[in-house]
Amino acid sequence: MTTADPIDTTEKASGWRGSRELWLDAARDAFVTSGLDAVKIQPLAKRLNLSRTSFYWFFKDRGALLDALLDMWDDSNTGSLVAAAGAYAETITEAALTLISVFLDDRPFESRFDLAVRGWAHSSDAVAARVNAADAARLAAIRRMFERFGYDPGEADVRARTVYLVQIGYISMQMQESLAERMSRMPAYVKTFTGYAPSDEELRRFHARHGFNPAAG
Repeated sequence: MTTADPIDTTEKASGWRGSRELWLDAARDAFVTSGLDAVKIQPLAKRLNLSRTSFYWFFKDRGALLDALLDMWDDSNTGSLVAAAGAYAETITEAALTLISVFLDDRPFESRFDLAVRGWAHSSDAVAARVNAADAARLAAIRRMFERFGYDPGEADVRARTVYLVQIGYISMQMQESLAERMSRMPAYVKTFTGYAPSDEELRRFHARHGFNPAAG
């Protein structure tokens, strides 16, 4: 019997070995705040106050954890953006505001997570391929949003790129901009993106969604 066996027996009996979600959330937090090198089994175990062996109940190895981290990013960031682009809206301006909300909420679309994965892609062809596929899926969803409101495919493509690349630019440049500053530009952004200005009522609903009171600045 190896020295690891008593630890395994204790964990089986107690049931306290964390959970897959717990390990994955810790990996995401470490990745976003400290980079890929921080996503290692022993440091994560220490962070969670769990034994290293408990990790292997949920993941084969570190590579499996990294794969799961990419899946988590795709599900949360790409999934939420695609869902927002396809959400019901009565006007294209309302649809654009719903889409922009994804980038302001920071969950489930997490800007720092997106930035970290894009940084990772510089050193991994496999991750770069995942990022390229995600970008293509996101752009396709935004194109469909414009086409749904009668824009021809060519114009829908350009407008989709304008919306998406501006938002990714905010993330990549790590823009430090207050909510009030962002909101003050929103009507002009929406008009640039869609060709139409949002209505006062659409802006009121948008402000309320993000807890912004224009009167308070």
